[in-house]
Amino acid sequence: MSYGFLDIAATPSVRAAQASMGREPMWQNFKGHREFDRFTPDETAFIAARDSFYMATVSETGWPYVQHRGGLPGFLHVLNERTLGFADYRGNRQYISLGNLLANDRVALILMDYPNRSRMKIYAHAELRDLNTDAELAVHLATPGYKGKAERGYVLHLETFDWNCPQHIVRRFTEDEIATAVRPMQIRMEELKAENAILRARLAAVEGNRT
Repeated sequence: MSYGFLDIAATPSVRAAQASMGREPMWQNFKGHREFDRFTPDETAFIAARDSFYMATVSETGWPYVQHRGGLPGFLHVLNERTLGFADYRGNRQYISLGNLLANDRVALILMDYPNRSRMKIYAHAELRDLNTDAELAVHLATPGYKGKAERGYVLHLETFDWNCPQHIVRRFTEDEIATAVRPMQIRMEELKAENAILRARLAAVEGNRT
């Protein structure tokens, strides 16, 4: 049966490593079906909630390059069940990922959900698009409220994806996530302060009447 991601990742050297660790039979005898060649509503929702991801490309000399991409939640768009897209905003102008993709369009992405200890990994082929001549795509990839200057669009054609186990993912939280979590406590504290102020005022009135 197919195991889409490993069908690509398990090169002869990878299989040799699996064999040396005694794990090759596990994958040779895999009975499930994990082709994962399209995004379901679950993956679409997961991707839409992300505010960052890591993208790997490979240079002509064989060196990998991993780049962090960040933005407002949802800046990585699901264009359809087999296609992702995002606007390439101006950064430090080294253009390493861009240069690598001009020679080899393969990319690997890792998307992290630290609070829920989830990790999604994606293989895709990247297509570079000029947003100045593709108004429709520019609209699709726009992120309202984000002030970065988009230099081009990336359209990622899905090859396959998979999910990793959460075993070694350490929980981390953004400022917004922490603020959301503590907001009920803050509201309760304000309520208690107000109640305390009322009680103090009543106590002061009682003591004033006694004098």
